[in-house]
Amino acid sequence: MKMHADELAVPLETVRALVAGQFPEWKDLPVRRVAGQGTVNAIFRIGEDLAARFPLEAREPGAARRWLEAEAAAARELLDATRFRTPEPIALGEPGEGYPLPWSVQTWLPGVVATEEDPGESEAFARDLAELIAGLRAVDTRGRGFTGGGRGGDLTTHDAWVEKCLRESEHLLDVPRLRATWTALRTLPREAADVMNHGDLIPGNILVSAGRLAGVLDVGGFGPADPALDLVGAWHLLESGPRAVLRERVGGGDLEWARGRAWAFVQAIGLVWYYLDSNPGMSEMGRRTLGRVLADAP
Repeated sequence: MKMHADELAVPLETVRALVAGQFPEWKDLPVRRVAGQGTVNAIFRIGEDLAARFPLEAREPGAARRWLEAEAAAARELLDATRFRTPEPIALGEPGEGYPLPWSVQTWLPGVVATEEDPGESEAFARDLAELIAGLRAVDTRGRGFTGGGRGGDLTTHDAWVEKCLRESEHLLDVPRLRATWTALRTLPREAADVMNHGDLIPGNILVSAGRLAGVLDVGGFGPADPALDLVGAWHLLESGPRAVLRERVGGGDLEWARGRAWAFVQAIGLVWYYLDSNPGMSEMGRRTLGRVLADAP
C-alpha cells in the first residue's frame, strides 16, 4: 500500500539494472531491498558496505538533485563530528529506465535500528543520546541560521498542519486533550540562538547495540535550528526514567525542554492518522510519542 499519493514504485530489478549500468564496479555485488518503516526513501543494500537510497515522492529531477546534493553536503559536515558513526556519501546516480529521479549511494552502517531493539528503558542509552546532542550542538553553524519550512523555527507556523491532523484524528485520539496541549505549547517563546541539529531523532534513524547508541542514520537534514529540536528524541526514544537522565545531562532550562516537547508533538501528531494503514509501525510510533508528551504535562 502506498504511503503517499505521488509515491514512486522502485522495483528491485530496476535498482539492480541502474546500479549495474551506472556503476560497473558494483555490477557483480548483490542488491537487496532493506525492509523498514522509512517514509522518504526506498533503501537497497549493495554488497556488504553500501546502501542506495531512492526518493519515494515524485518531484522535478533538478529539484531532486539539489536536495540530494544538499543531503550529501550535510552528511559530509557531520562525519566524525561525534564518536557515533554516520553514513558517508559515496555517489549520486542518474535517472534511468524505470525510475525518473536522481538517487544516492552511501556507506552502510551495521547495527539494529531502535524500532527493532527498543532502548527506551536504558539510562546508558539516554547518556549516549545526551552526548550525541551535545556533539551536534558543538559543530560551528558558520553564521548560518534556520531557513527551512519544516520543524526548527517558529512553532506557530505549524498551526494549520496541527489543526488538520487533529481533525483527521477525531476517531483515533483524545483530540480535545491534544488540542489543549497544543494551545499551551504553540506560543512558547524562543530565546536561544540556532545550533546544529540532526533534525529527525526518531527510532528508525537510530542504531542500537546492547542498549547503547551505535550510530545515526538519515543525516541529510543536519543543519542550524532551534536548540530544542533534537530534544524530540526524549519522547520518541525514552521512557520517563531515562528521559529524566537525558534532561539532566543535556542541561538547559525549563523553556528549552518544553519547546522540545512541542516539537515532538508537531512531529508525532501527523503520524498516527497519515500512516494508519500504509505504515502501521510509524503510526504506532506517533501514538506512543504523543502518550509520552501528554504524560509529561506540567
